[in-house]
Amino acid sequence: MSIEIERLRLENVGQIREADIRLGDLTVLVGPQATGKSIFLQFLRLAADTGYIHDQLRKHGIDWHGGVPEFLDVYLGGGMRGVWHKKDPPSAVFVNQEEKEEDPSNQEKKPEDLMSRWAALRHRSREASVFYIPAQRVLSLANGWPRPFQAFAAEDPFSIRDFSETFRLLMEQEFSRAPNLFPKPNRLKSELRDLLSRHVFAGFRLEVDRLGVQKRLVLKDEARDAVVPFMAWSAGQREFVPLLMGLYWLLPPSKTSRRGSLRGVIIEEPEMALHPNAISTVLLIVLELLERGYRVCLSTHSPHILDLVWAMNILKENKAEPTRLLDLFDVKKTQPMKEVAEAALAKETRVYYFSPDGTVHDISELDPGADREDPNKQGMADWGGLTEFSGKVNEVVAQVVSL
Repeated sequence: MSIEIERLRLENVGQIREADIRLGDLTVLVGPQATGKSIFLQFLRLAADTGYIHDQLRKHGIDWHGGVPEFLDVYLGGGMRGVWHKKDPPSAVFVNQEEKEEDPSNQEKKPEDLMSRWAALRHRSREASVFYIPAQRVLSLANGWPRPFQAFAAEDPFSIRDFSETFRLLMEQEFSRAPNLFPKPNRLKSELRDLLSRHVFAGFRLEVDRLGVQKRLVLKDEARDAVVPFMAWSAGQREFVPLLMGLYWLLPPSKTSRRGSLRGVIIEEPEMALHPNAISTVLLIVLELLERGYRVCLSTHSPHILDLVWAMNILKENKAEPTRLLDLFDVKKTQPMKEVAEAALAKETRVYYFSPDGTVHDISELDPGADREDPNKQGMADWGGLTEFSGKVNEVVAQVVSL
């Protein structure tokens, strides 16, 4: 997120009736499919990086003539113009606004004007402040190599097209003469590389290979002299490699902690197709993003991520040593990792539940003992529904064995 965006509220946008979200250093969105999490995240990115998005679309020959419906079709994807409407009650968006009442002295606070401004063809900053890693990231790889922006269809969402283009630029500019991509000594801490090697790559190396004149990413087992092409990778490896390249982009190997103007990171479903041990490692890398000063926003269907946030809350409340956070992970307690843990426990975490009824609830307390009948604590006890099934299993089993 841009440092300037502290709060974003959407009203009557797609499936969302009202989402009023105050962003923390780490913000986690949970909820069933099709409740508006991705729409919210894309609006958040739009609020932060309007100028960059316009610049990239124009650079690739896309013209939406300044209209809101046309812009939403090219930004969110074909057929998505309907998420924004003027029906009663109309769609509205507010940035950093404390009160719902419009302030007539500030025209930018009028919701209809703000969306029109975002769609209008005007000059704005062309630098990105937010890096977006979308849920569809596996689609960035075609035959084992990242696709350029224009290789996607016109109706494909901007988020995947832009991510894939960035992935391609990383490969062709920074790694053009570097056949070995993982493990790579100057990318990621050695403790994280060790965990990824065990839990994701199973000892394989990630390398750039050539098939004739075509470059491709492959997994290589040097002991057996085996080369495994992209389509033969495990589902988790196919999902993780684009995520890894996005993390490489965010974590430059220099004294600079962040890349360029980037200050925020959005990652959709970082757990996709990964075993819990691998998810834990990804979460450690997320903590490093926090330590480097990024603000991070995640969407997830994994209770694993909320386990971590809940544990961090308890550790902070009890003023525990930062090394206790590292006890959650199978990682060495080296000085670099202690610094990551210490920084993480100093950050503000927030969790929001996107309900099927279109409302969004702050469940940052993550209280397992919360009253499930209390409408003000909807989704808190079962962590946005992520532990609901486990709770039912425990209840049924307990009833059966007590007979």
